[in-house]
Amino acid sequence: MAVMGFDYEKSFWSKVDKTAGCWYWSASTRTGYGQFWYGATKWSSHRLAYTLVRGPIEDGMVLDHICRVRHCVNPAHLEVVDVRENTVRGDRVVNKRSSLPVG
Repeated sequence: MAVMGFDYEKSFWSKVDKTAGCWYWSASTRTGYGQFWYGATKWSSHRLAYTLVRGPIEDGMVLDHICRVRHCVNPAHLEVVDVRENTVRGDRVVNKRSSLPVG
């Protein structure tokens, strides 16, 4: 997408350091996850990379970093799962009664 001559996709991909494994986000992060303004919308960089390469993410679904690297944007390292599955797979302590993260 280009707005007034600005190419958002080119700008986005210029902030990605691709290796044979992870594709590392090299710009702004929040809590370890990359972030990027695409037009008037602020995206998590991994969600935008997935959407640009593989297509839309179904409503209510999230992406699990199977490589466990939060600032990785390699779509091959991202799996679409529901929130509960992502929580179960995560590295945070979980309260077994509520299945919600503790702390």
